Amino acid sequence: MSPKPEFKRVTGIGGIFFKSENPVELKKWYQAHLGLKTDQYGTNFQWYKGSDSTQLAFTQWSPFNAKTKYFLPSTKEFMINYRVADLEKLAKALKEEGVTIVDTIATYEYGKFLHIMDPEGNKIELWEPFDENYHKFVNVDGVTK
Repeated sequence: MSPKPEFKRVTGIGGIFFKSENPVELKKWYQAHLGLKTDQYGTNFQWYKGSDSTQLAFTQWSPFNAKTKYFLPSTKEFMINYRVADLEKLAKALKEEGVTIVDTIATYEYGKFLHIMDPEGNKIELWEPFDENYHKFVNVDGVTK
């Protein structure tokens, strides 16, 4: 039986990351045909939080080089980034629940990150965003400044 979450864990999708044989050309295709303005990381979709319509939030879209090691130990072609409310608390709960934790929490100016594995071998990126800082890195078109 699944543990009953005693606190809010995932709050939304933080990003979609997938492997590509040619990320540069693929980003150009998405720009030409779907209007995505991209940079070396991909693009960001800006939206307002449902709980506070004055707060901006972001979802990252990123094609990675097919040979990337960033998705390891997973052999899958994709990785989903989930936004979380309290990464420290969640990490502790996941460890107690026996979830495979790949690394330790890394903190950057735009948020905290931790990677876990699901039972089917998918690597999952957990992100506690610092949205108040993240907007400093992204312009209104979604491109990194």
